[in-house]
Amino acid sequence: MTGGVYAVANQKGGVGKTTTAVNLAACLAEAGERTLVVDLDPQANATSGLGQSANGTSTYDLLDGAPLEAVVHETRFRNLDLVPSRAELAGAAVELAQRAGGETYLRRSLRDAHERYAFVFVDCPPSLGPLTVNALAAADRVIVPVQCEYYALEGLAQLLRSIELVRARLNPRLAIAGMLLTMSDGRTRLAADVAAQVRQAFGDLVFEAVVPRSVRLAEAPSHGLPITAYDASSAGADAYYRAAGELVERR
Repeated sequence: MTGGVYAVANQKGGVGKTTTAVNLAACLAEAGERTLVVDLDPQANATSGLGQSANGTSTYDLLDGAPLEAVVHETRFRNLDLVPSRAELAGAAVELAQRAGGETYLRRSLRDAHERYAFVFVDCPPSLGPLTVNALAAADRVIVPVQCEYYALEGLAQLLRSIELVRARLNPRLAIAGMLLTMSDGRTRLAADVAAQVRQAFGDLVFEAVVPRSVRLAEAPSHGLPITAYDASSAGADAYYRAAGELVERR
């Protein structure tokens, strides 16, 4: 059974969306699952985080109708492929808003992805604009990274309303795979309080695994490596290994 297409989404920036998409994909690929990362953020952080450049075919071409096989790039990691982003993708957000049926371009492009990949992770930009709507319309499930900071719950209600709207209008199969607590500083009371608050609000939707605030996690993208390749023995790698295991159990 395939895991399906996962949108990694939260309209707040800096909560660990790209880190989560890249590292969950790397963990599953390492376990033998054919995995694809689709970088739908014009900042292209998932692209550079997997050691790729923003040159050649990209998600811009995918949204413009190019077949998936024409835009997939192999990474240096076994079982892990990438559709990279590039700066022009920012313009696609405007174009999609003006096209009839522009909300479902990505869904059409990914409709056969399950034939090649067990898991597809779509790294969304930090907004609820046309690109993120495309991701939600294409996804089977949504993973929501939630930073263990004071304003963690701020904006989640808006995101959940957006998910409900997409489910009602565009994608009735869309579900929440889970909320992943990120950037947790175990030395502070605040992190524990936020985790408790999120678990109280969302219960079983919250992953048991908690991603720590980690220098090694922060360093890995600058080397074009997921944490599993940069420091597989680190606390950050352990957290993503455990989160990937939970994701497999939840599928």
